[in-house]
Amino acid sequence: MHSSLAHSPTPSAASPAPGPIDPATRMGTVRLRVADLARVTAFYETVLGLHRAGGESDRVRLSAGEHGPLIELVGDPSARPRDPRSPGLFHLALLMPDRDALAVALARLATHRWPLEGASDHLVSEALYLSDPEGNGIEIYRDRPREEWPQQDGTLAMATLPLDVQNLLGQVGDPSLIEKGAPAATRMGHVHLQVSDLQQAEQFYCGVLGFEVTVRRYPGALFVSAGGYHHHLGLNTWHSAGAPPRAAGGLGLQSFDVVLPTPQALEDVLTRVSRAGLDVEPRAEGGLVRDPFGNGVILRTA
Repeated sequence: MHSSLAHSPTPSAASPAPGPIDPATRMGTVRLRVADLARVTAFYETVLGLHRAGGESDRVRLSAGEHGPLIELVGDPSARPRDPRSPGLFHLALLMPDRDALAVALARLATHRWPLEGASDHLVSEALYLSDPEGNGIEIYRDRPREEWPQQDGTLAMATLPLDVQNLLGQVGDPSLIEKGAPAATRMGHVHLQVSDLQQAEQFYCGVLGFEVTVRRYPGALFVSAGGYHHHLGLNTWHSAGAPPRAAGGLGLQSFDVVLPTPQALEDVLTRVSRAGLDVEPRAEGGLVRDPFGNGVILRTA
């Protein structure tokens, strides 16, 4: 299994440059290995309002309704604790369908007295930040309409400004919604990873998979997407610069899904992965490849 792209074959000059990943690509299930399955499941059900959508004795799938399992929890009490400086999950990001739903999500957190770790206006979105009981980062956010996303020097502009949480709470129109769970339209909007090196990250996620860079202005971070979205993947080295690839089997991120809209779109990406000399572990819907930092990426169709 390759842990770096440093020795991957380079396409010949005669080979056409690979095109971008299909613009309808989206993020799918995020799998987390946890030590206390019951406790973490209860958090996602009560504090975030997700519901069980199947599973086995050692794993639980959690959904909101329309987009299949958003999170899969894999119980493993004997797994190694994760080093917070190693590559892995920075946060998973649940996208609410609108601002009203984000307000209800904030009210639900307040009802359960679950602490926020941040609340930001990113110009393209409004976001709440917290962690689950085992320290896995979570963002809950809503997008502004795409036509309102600001541009700077011809590229997307994002920022991190304080979010007025009292104003947001004031948008809760029906308090009974707090106990009704997350809206069925909730989906996995993006995944933000800790990585060791941004150049290697760009080479894998853009050069091989075909995502396109949207924002470079954040020091120590890179944001990439499909189809002009502000980002499907965040990549940062804030705590993990120069760290070795993460070993398999520890607590935290196990894998996440990149969902291609058609079999042909999936085949195009798998072909690029193969040409880069990377190993692919077969999966029923596609295949799993590891990025240079040991993070599992499952490429599959919808």
